[in-house]
Amino acid sequence: MADSPKPKSLYTIKLTPDQMEKLKGYLDHHLWSYYEVDHALFGFKGDKVNVVGYKSGKLVIQGKKTEDFVTNILEPEITKEALLGYDEVHHPEWFEAHAGLDESGKGDLFGPLVVATVIADGDMVREWMAKGIRDSKSVTSDRKIFDLEKQIRETKGVIIETAWANMPKYNKLYSKIGNLNKLLAWFHARALENALDKRMVDWGLLDQFTKQPLTQRLLKKHSGFDLKQRTKAEEDPVVAAASIIARAQYVKSIKKLEEAAGVTLPKGSGAQAKKALGELIAKIGKDEIHQFAKLHFKTVAEVTGS
Repeated sequence: MADSPKPKSLYTIKLTPDQMEKLKGYLDHHLWSYYEVDHALFGFKGDKVNVVGYKSGKLVIQGKKTEDFVTNILEPEITKEALLGYDEVHHPEWFEAHAGLDESGKGDLFGPLVVATVIADGDMVREWMAKGIRDSKSVTSDRKIFDLEKQIRETKGVIIETAWANMPKYNKLYSKIGNLNKLLAWFHARALENALDKRMVDWGLLDQFTKQPLTQRLLKKHSGFDLKQRTKAEEDPVVAAASIIARAQYVKSIKKLEEAAGVTLPKGSGAQAKKALGELIAKIGKDEIHQFAKLHFKTVAEVTGS
């Protein structure tokens, strides 16, 4: 007899503002313990379960009694819809054999642009969902990213391909192509075709970065492949897996660059990254920053005055 699936200890869902307010009122009325959470509308602690509602509309439920909360409170009292355990009813396409594509590093001043393609189906997807594998942007710990990456790579039958370039080559490619979306599409096409060479599937899903079908046009050997693209594609577990693979490679790369630079290279392109760039220039000189930073970022021109 097959083992019963392990109960979920993490569940996320998007709520409307009215649903979020209704849930807050319900938990408050039933004397749940309120606690502060950064960037959240509210946080409540219950018996072996925590519930946090974010300003974005995302609700995160975590703890041993996650499933009890969803089935006994969230669904009957708030959403009025049974969703937990019905993923294959509501999203059957998630479990079809398909490719998921995503990238990491596009908005980071330092480090490479990394893309990943993952091909999976059926039990692979069910296993990842049971383990809470989700979009890398919702995972703030590098250690957790590496743990999830390991689980994905160890999944029997999964196909994984990445494409990226070291910083000097990246800057040379960008100088030649002159457009970030076109360069990103070129990387995606390379990783996708390499993955399809290993296992051909009919379709894939790309987290949309442009309204133009740039990646589709760059496919050479698999021009008949149906590459769909939409925003929030990371809701698809295979795209989420690709986002984790890409982020893990980016983090590994940035750590190596930090060792070579001898200074911390922050993620993103804000004030911290700008300060770090100034420190890096003071240490190695302006002519060497192409080894660490994306030269087309406005931050580089602002710091160098060029």
